[in-house]
Amino acid sequence: MKIDLNCDLGESFGRYVLGDDAGIMPHISSVNIACGAHAGDPTIMRKTVRLALEHHVAIGAHPGYPDLQGFGRRKMNFDPQEVEDFILYQLGALSAFIQAEGGNLIHVKPHGALYNQASVDRAMAEAICRGVALFSQDLILVGLAGSALLEMGRKHSLPVAAEGFPDRGYQPDGNLTPRGLPGSLVTDPETIAENAARLCRDGIKIIAGQTEEVLRIDTLCLHGDHPHAAETAARVRERLEEKHIKIQSLEKA
Repeated sequence: MKIDLNCDLGESFGRYVLGDDAGIMPHISSVNIACGAHAGDPTIMRKTVRLALEHHVAIGAHPGYPDLQGFGRRKMNFDPQEVEDFILYQLGALSAFIQAEGGNLIHVKPHGALYNQASVDRAMAEAICRGVALFSQDLILVGLAGSALLEMGRKHSLPVAAEGFPDRGYQPDGNLTPRGLPGSLVTDPETIAENAARLCRDGIKIIAGQTEEVLRIDTLCLHGDHPHAAETAARVRERLEEKHIKIQSLEKA
């Protein structure tokens, strides 16, 4: 069995430092780098690209709502054309640094409220897909397993990857439990590691009407702003390897 292990990084801004990017990077196979809208800035973007290349980690763009103060986790009202445009804008910004450092952009994963909204809102999902497709039809679109985002990605002939979250709680329908509600966040490294192994083995079980469905995943996400994030990443990798699950980036799958 093979799985990609990704993490949202590059989310510091100016003198504000968030997360332990250097401590996490050795344990993952893919990184989602903030593109300066919800987090990150030009210098942070370049530093994170360099760090990823040093560790041979596949690089993805992590575009979000232009909401630094809310860290991109507040729902915002943009029309589909605006969403398409700021997706394209953010991909271009990160790609410039990747090109300058001699790397390649492999995937795209929306951030926070944008990701959650696109999981259920087909118009929003389609706007994201249009922005990605305008940039490159070869980029892998990462989205919540079973989501509208992946459905629209396939419609636009984009390669897609279904994502699971060992550090988040799930609703019966397969959507993530909203932040702030009980059980929405998992912070214990051992529990997250066990969740990661279970998601690889069993997938995500959802209830649709009177039937139960299992959603298989291609990649696992860890959040760089979680408590003990570096320790968690190391523990997850160790647990997966103990279970003979090979950690491999999406580009090599």
